[in-house]
Amino acid sequence: MKKKRFWIIGIVLLVVSAGAFYVYQNDSEGETDQEEPFVLADRGTVVEKALAVGKIEPENEIEVKSKISGVVSRIYAEPGTYVKKGDPLIEVSPDPTPLEMVEAKRNLERTEIEMRNLLRELNRLETLLADDLISQQEYDTAEQRYNDVVIRAQINNERLELLEHGRVTVGDTVIESIIRSPVDGFILEKMVDIGEPVVPLTSYQAGTALMSLAGMDRLLFKGTVDEIDVGKLEEGMPAEIKIGALQGSIIRGVVSRISLKATQQDNATVFPIEIIITDTAGSVLRAGYSANADIIIERMEDTITLPERVITMRDGRAFVEVPNGTLDGKVEKEIELGLSDAITVAVIDGLEEGEKVYERPLKSLTIR
Repeated sequence: MKKKRFWIIGIVLLVVSAGAFYVYQNDSEGETDQEEPFVLADRGTVVEKALAVGKIEPENEIEVKSKISGVVSRIYAEPGTYVKKGDPLIEVSPDPTPLEMVEAKRNLERTEIEMRNLLRELNRLETLLADDLISQQEYDTAEQRYNDVVIRAQINNERLELLEHGRVTVGDTVIESIIRSPVDGFILEKMVDIGEPVVPLTSYQAGTALMSLAGMDRLLFKGTVDEIDVGKLEEGMPAEIKIGALQGSIIRGVVSRISLKATQQDNATVFPIEIIITDTAGSVLRAGYSANADIIIERMEDTITLPERVITMRDGRAFVEVPNGTLDGKVEKEIELGLSDAITVAVIDGLEEGEKVYERPLKSLTIR
């Protein structure tokens, strides 16, 4: 019985000791967990930026139009093709109305008849002039009328030929219904298909847009920036452009234009800007890419930085809480702030690198 009682007492003491050790460990961990969090003043870079939202566009985009009416009969180049100045793009076959064709033929017939009559009259006057029966002035006037009719007959004949065949030669110039590229560049968009009618470009109408093309060697970011930031911007500021379709690529550019007039966009006041792209970082850019641009307003490098969340502002002055040398004590310290990017702020004076700064206590919301 004594031996059995000894074992029971030993087991009880062991359990009590284990429980006491467990409680002590929990108390120690609780004390460690209750230590206030802090951050260290570190050296880094702070950049103030302005955000612009827009897309990638070529500097000059040209719409190709026809100067003659008709229908599209042939397409020589498709979007994405590089063409040189003078290369054929689209052929427009004349498609005159029956009335236009009849009028062209009748006008030619009338001028030819008038030309023959004036030629006979001119021959008759030439005979009379030789016999001194008329003056030189009368003969010259008749000759001028004949020459005018000859030119009108030539014009009517060329017009009829252009309506019928879509091609005519005037002196050394070939006038044809094939629309050619006005510049070197890539075809961006084709607006018509074979068989579609074409309205010509004149002084009174805009005409049908056939294709758009542009040189892709000089691209721009065109976008808008909020009115809050536009006052800080200047032409020549560097910019970093991020394109959603090209993850990880940073395109660099320089601000080239800031509009003097605001526009309304989604109930916000914004200013259009343009950024010339200077470095594509090896990426192939396409017209129409959506992009965001960070315009670098100011940069501070190798400076003491802190998260803005640990700073308390009072009466325009900045304060942080730092240890005061005792075990549990801390003291409020005034610092001088520099540039901020809304997350990290530069500290100009008041802190040293590696100095401990306590986090601000979290505030809880009480719902009644």
